[in-house]
Amino acid sequence: MKKLLLGAMLLALTISVPIPTMAGVTVQIGIPLPPPIVIAAPPEVVLLPSTGVYVAPDLALDLFFFDGWWWRPWEGRWYRSRNYRTGWGYYNGVPSFYGRVPSGWRDDYREHRWHGREWHYQRVSHPELQQMYRRNVREQSRPQPRMRTEQARPQRFQADRPQPQGRQLQREVVRPQQARPQQQQRRSAPQHSESPRGGSEGRR
Repeated sequence: MKKLLLGAMLLALTISVPIPTMAGVTVQIGIPLPPPIVIAAPPEVVLLPSTGVYVAPDLALDLFFFDGWWWRPWEGRWYRSRNYRTGWGYYNGVPSFYGRVPSGWRDDYREHRWHGREWHYQRVSHPELQQMYRRNVREQSRPQPRMRTEQARPQRFQADRPQPQGRQLQREVVRPQQARPQQQQRRSAPQHSESPRGGSEGRR
């Protein structure tokens, strides 16, 4: 009788466990999910300089876009989703990009200044953002062309020969200086021949 009860309990547990859990997907139990973002239109974003992080400055909550994901902190935890409206999933830890985002970025946005300099930002619409992300994905997935050895040799040859070029320039600089005394001697020779003693009149 006990074996039958245990078998029935195991069967009930197997049926009640959701399929994602059985497939190996980690499900965080007891962690609440943030509410969906309800806005009339997709948010416009602004790129924070030298961070690669986009922010939505018009929203009261912090919403970031980085590496194809929308990110948001909520009640001390981080969540991400492919859709800015809904579908948020718990992210264990703090995303790496957040260390590059200053805490006062909203003040910098309002004052049009970034690290004490003028910040002429451009607002990016949601379609433009998705288009730029897809373009970056295509460029990163595109195989890089391999450089042939014939193309690489001239570059190495030019990079390994700075000294001969310098010596050649030194020779070109030295040659005119060495040629000047000869020209002066040639010019001074007629002056000696015209003297009274060495001229044709002196010989007579």
